[in-house]
Amino acid sequence: MHFGLLGFPLGHSFSVKFFKEKFSGEKIFEGWTYDNFEREDVGLFFKKEASTLDGFNVTIPHKRNVLPFLDSISDEAKKIGAVNCIKNQDGRFIGFNTDAFGFEQSLKSFLKEGNCSAGKSIPDYALILGSGGASRAVRYVLHKMGIEYDIVSRSGDINYENLDERLKRAGLVVNTTPLGTFPKTEGKPDLNYDLLTEEKFLYDLVYNPPLTSFLKEGEKRGCKIKSGTDMLHLQAEKSLEIWTS
Repeated sequence: MHFGLLGFPLGHSFSVKFFKEKFSGEKIFEGWTYDNFEREDVGLFFKKEASTLDGFNVTIPHKRNVLPFLDSISDEAKKIGAVNCIKNQDGRFIGFNTDAFGFEQSLKSFLKEGNCSAGKSIPDYALILGSGGASRAVRYVLHKMGIEYDIVSRSGDINYENLDERLKRAGLVVNTTPLGTFPKTEGKPDLNYDLLTEEKFLYDLVYNPPLTSFLKEGEKRGCKIKSGTDMLHLQAEKSLEIWTS
């Protein structure tokens, strides 16, 4: 069985390491492989390579680019509008979104650790930084959890130049952009970080490094912080469940 990760670039990714350790640790996966497919041209990948794989994950910037090449999409992935897991079922490519599962499970754990309980002290308003494929999974989960949100993008109506009042109000700030990802670890969203206070939750989908510049700014101001490491593991386990079902 052969699996992989489609994206561009992939120098930051831990997926190969995660799956290789998973496959080598259990006899049931003996002989299974997982490789990076760092490809800029999605169409060429589907034409020449996709059919050789039993399934693959999809990361930045292709979570929406793959949609035209799929034979079917799960109901949840349709609602989200992005796919990060694809199963090759008898030559038919079926798209799923396991980011939503990973984010929801890890967010609930994060809020609980931060002394939130269901229906009490959970932030009622969030800011989502970024509008790409990962952002769509975050929106889906926040809507499901009843948390109001706004999407912040560089060129949208809500952008980094008119954000201060919303940032003061937000109890949760989620970075879905790649800013701060290895090797450009100095990058961070252009916020007024002095508006952060200790009651705020900062969640960064970036997992490499585990403590990004964005999270460091929150940590300095006493915010509760979380990296994307748990989400990575949860969505990967969910992908494996889909491939083997």
